[in-house]
Amino acid sequence: MGAAVSAVPGNTTCPGQPCTGSAHHDRRGPRGRRVTSAAPAQPVTRRSVGLRSERGPILGSLMLAAALVALDATILATAAQTIARELGGFERLPWVFSVYMLAQAVSVPVYGRLADVLGRKRVMLAGIGLFLLGSVLCGLAPSMTWLIAGRVVQGLGAGAVMPMSMTIVADVYTLAERAKTQGYLASVWAMSSVVGPTLGGVFSQFASWRWIFWINVPLCLLAAGMLWRSFHESGRDGGREPIDYVGAALLTTGSTALLLGLLEGASLPGTLTAGLFVLAVLLLGGFAWWALRTAHPVFDLRVLRRRVIGSSTGAALMVGVIVLGLSTYIPIYAQGVLDVGPLVAGFALAAMMLGWPLTATWSGSFYLRIGFRATGLIGSTLVIAGSLLAVFLLGEDSAVWQVGATTFLIGAGMGLTAVPTLIAAQTSAPWHERGAVTGINMFSRSIGSAVGVAVFGAIVNAHAQVGPDGTPEGPGLAQAMHLVFIATAACAALMLLAVALMPKDRPAPAGE
Repeated sequence: MGAAVSAVPGNTTCPGQPCTGSAHHDRRGPRGRRVTSAAPAQPVTRRSVGLRSERGPILGSLMLAAALVALDATILATAAQTIARELGGFERLPWVFSVYMLAQAVSVPVYGRLADVLGRKRVMLAGIGLFLLGSVLCGLAPSMTWLIAGRVVQGLGAGAVMPMSMTIVADVYTLAERAKTQGYLASVWAMSSVVGPTLGGVFSQFASWRWIFWINVPLCLLAAGMLWRSFHESGRDGGREPIDYVGAALLTTGSTALLLGLLEGASLPGTLTAGLFVLAVLLLGGFAWWALRTAHPVFDLRVLRRRVIGSSTGAALMVGVIVLGLSTYIPIYAQGVLDVGPLVAGFALAAMMLGWPLTATWSGSFYLRIGFRATGLIGSTLVIAGSLLAVFLLGEDSAVWQVGATTFLIGAGMGLTAVPTLIAAQTSAPWHERGAVTGINMFSRSIGSAVGVAVFGAIVNAHAQVGPDGTPEGPGLAQAMHLVFIATAACAALMLLAVALMPKDRPAPAGE
């Protein structure tokens, strides 16, 4: 294990972020509107930022914690039917996935603010602890209701782990160093997208599906132990700001009502769905009113007026719409229209999941040379190109490799858009805002995911029949998917617009 590394919130040599031993750091212009990319005085190598470096144990613990959440996003799907057969309650099986996503999404912005008040380490360890507790509850589950409750706790833990991983990386590494560390974190998602479904199938077929959750226990303990030993934060300058409990309650309950309406509205009575949306409008409106009038809100909506943060948040919203929408309906298109098996359909989706981390690994080299905005514009253009190929190329007689090629192009564009826009927002924010800025970016992506599933689902359900197993089928499915691809292209154009509204940035001169 390397020596402990300390993050210094109140550092005056490097305003807004801790010093990490490099001569140059992220810089911010007036009111966060100028983002510049400063290169360190010494060349950044894997030896200086990799797992064997002084900060290697921190990076290793963050990779391990991120792997827990990334695996959980894919490992459970292949064991779903086995779980339903053993526990019963098949009609409630979708809630095993929905409540996890819901709990994760609504807690992200609250954790972001808590990290700015209490420190990243406390919130990260709390998140790992909640994920561990949820895994134990799921592993012991005697019924579907118990399993769903455990998944809520797991989701609350995941809501802390993901934004804290990104925030700690922004605190500990300079901008140029993050170009290297991003490759390590991207590799976690790449491996998880391949290993997760396979591991879930192996556990459910040859051991027990409960091992899907029990395997998290030693990994959580290891990640927490590594972070506890290697990462230390100094105290903030001045007194601790108060926690906005009223704002947190309004934001959490309002977001819960909105996401429930989007994710489950189709399966609920119409009056209940309408009531959820009305409740969401009232609660989120109340949150906006409160946040603009309290001194220390759980999320300061005024930071969205900064072009770099507002634009990156809008881009994150469109990223969520496109990614989860296609992740849900590309396999349905491959199986229902092209008449291929689940394994081959999975290949079409895996191509997108491969393209994303691949280009995310390279994105650092791009934004250090040409800036965040230009990198995001290239990525958004690739997403538009992939979406238009899907509109004009994919039909009832398309080959699976054509589907894979278009989704790979979309995923590649996402890797060059999602990562640089998030890092641009983080770079523009001082230490005491960085957690909240990271949280709202990831929260926006979660809202977009729910919107994508709801909107694309409404398009498909309006044109296709619903089969006995609840999946769309019939002759109208091909037309419905064509409309989904058109909607994807439209969302990609909106993402391009959001990135284009970011302020121009430039690599900083060596002496800046």
